[in-house]
Amino acid sequence: MLVLLIIFMISAPLLTVGVPVELPKTEASAVETKSEPLSVSIDQQGAIFVGDSETAFDQLSARLQTEAGGADKAAERPVFVRADGRAPYQAVARVMARLSASGFTKLNLITDTAPEA
Repeated sequence: MLVLLIIFMISAPLLTVGVPVELPKTEASAVETKSEPLSVSIDQQGAIFVGDSETAFDQLSARLQTEAGGADKAAERPVFVRADGRAPYQAVARVMARLSASGFTKLNLITDTAPEA
C-alpha cells in the first residue's frame, strides 16, 4: 500500500493540466483558493487552451463563462493563467484583458518557483 501511495503522490500533480508549457521562474508564493479554479494555458506559439482543449481567442470568453456556470458566477471563480515563458507577451496580455472584460476578477499567473541562489 505504501508503494501505491507513493505512486499516486508522484503522478497526481502530473494529471492537473495536460498542456505542456515551460512556466517562467519567480519567487512568488503559492496561491490559495477555496473554489475549483479554471485553467487557461498559452503555449510557446500563443495558442490558447482551456483545460486540455484548444480554444480560439474569439471563443475564450464564452467557453470560460460556460465552465464557470454562467456569466453571473464569473467573478467568483478564480482563473489560473499558465503561459509558457517563451509565449509572446501580446498573447498573454490579450488573454488577460479578455478575461477581465468578461467579468473574471480573480486572475492568477501561474509560475514555477525560482531555484534558491
